[in-house]
Amino acid sequence: MSRLARLRGELARFDRTLWVLVASQLITSAGFSIALPFISLYLHRDRGLAMTLVGAIALAHGLVSAVGRVVGGELADRVGRRPTVLGAVGGRVALFLGLTALVATDGPVWAIVAVYLAVRITGALAMSATTALVADSAGPGRRMEAYGLLRVGGNVGWAAGPAIGGYMASWLPYWTLFLTTAVITAGSFVLLARCAREPGRAEGDRVMRGGFRELIADQRFAGFVALSLLVFVVAGQLVSTLSVFTVDRLGLTEAEFGGLLTLNGFLVVLFQYPLARALARLPRGWLLAAGSFLYGLGYLAFGWLRAYPALLGAMVVVTLGEMVYAPNTLAVTADLAPPGRRGRYLGAFGLAETLGWSLGAFVGGALLDAFPTSPLAMWGAVAGLGFAAAAGFILWGRSW
Repeated sequence: MSRLARLRGELARFDRTLWVLVASQLITSAGFSIALPFISLYLHRDRGLAMTLVGAIALAHGLVSAVGRVVGGELADRVGRRPTVLGAVGGRVALFLGLTALVATDGPVWAIVAVYLAVRITGALAMSATTALVADSAGPGRRMEAYGLLRVGGNVGWAAGPAIGGYMASWLPYWTLFLTTAVITAGSFVLLARCAREPGRAEGDRVMRGGFRELIADQRFAGFVALSLLVFVVAGQLVSTLSVFTVDRLGLTEAEFGGLLTLNGFLVVLFQYPLARALARLPRGWLLAAGSFLYGLGYLAFGWLRAYPALLGAMVVVTLGEMVYAPNTLAVTADLAPPGRRGRYLGAFGLAETLGWSLGAFVGGALLDAFPTSPLAMWGAVAGLGFAAAAGFILWGRSW
């Protein structure tokens, strides 16, 4: 079989809507990451905000994103996946144009922050609806593969965006970054509007009752979310905690720390989909346990390794845990949800994910202060959460 025939076979495995969503995720992530990583620098260096206040803004965007994930899930079930995605992405275009005008004219800081938080909300709305639409399009047997593809698209976008933004910021005013993001996001909107379709959903989808009481009453799902929260606290060490530890405590350069993150993204882009496809038929509980254990093991290695090549090896283990764990969680959530409640379930899971990452940064900072001279104790506490979650998922998986 020729390579072209194999490629056609891969493309035919999934509905066209899935490929549109993957392409949209790539475009949106690239556009978003061109401008938004630089807004903290703009607010601190150009507008004079104290870093404490900038940090408070970062915490606020975590909270509003968590709320947005829940609301997006509800809208996806009530109004529809496609209308929710289009409304959120279209709103982002308008908001990025507003940020362009505010930054170009040195508008009020409060207005810039308000629009920035609104951007984060629309992103969260779109993500819940997108994950629900992926579940509907892929069907029960291929959801882990489909979510693996979605992650690849997002990671390619995130790899390209900051490099483009950094180059532009070195010789162009900041407002051009936001204008570029608005134009790129508009391209994603056009692609979704023209090419994405919504599969038929179960009757009664628009009649939503129970709210979070329904989710809590589903003990299987509630246990899964509680264990996932532990894992996301571990996953949340990737940026803030790890950067401070490797640069300030181990003496790595910023470029060397950046190399760790680059390796993470590179591995996801290359191996996420084939790994997800290879593991898709294995028991879900064991996959969740394996991903949690690898997360913990990788971070534990940072507690005793010092040579840079060894630290790169530890990052490989962390990334392997991420690739096993992350797409599986979305597939499990979609499979656990009743057909008319996938948006609600995925929104609730998104809430746990966002809060877990935000809490992870807080926990990591506290551990850095508590164990300034004992890296093994610090990372051992983090790893313990991953190991505990792994044990919990083994028990949880027996009911799968």
